[in-house]
Amino acid sequence: MTGADQVRFATEDEFRQLFPDCETGAMPPFGNLYEMDVYVAPELTQEEQIAFNAGTHTELIRMAYKDFERLVRPKVVQFST
Repeated sequence: MTGADQVRFATEDEFRQLFPDCETGAMPPFGNLYEMDVYVAPELTQEEQIAFNAGTHTELIRMAYKDFERLVRPKVVQFST
């Protein structure tokens, strides 16, 4: 799905470096702003609205999935069977 030979979870240090303007663990799903691909499960595309951290542990963004799709253009992939 990703084109990579191996896939692993990033460490917290790696996240800090990739998202320097966000609190660790509160990164918003706008990987496109950080030159990263964004993947979503097919089920998420059926939601009218989605909510996610806004770069901090105290702020939340809620938006229409269609707006998120238009802005981010995520790749829709089946993560599990």
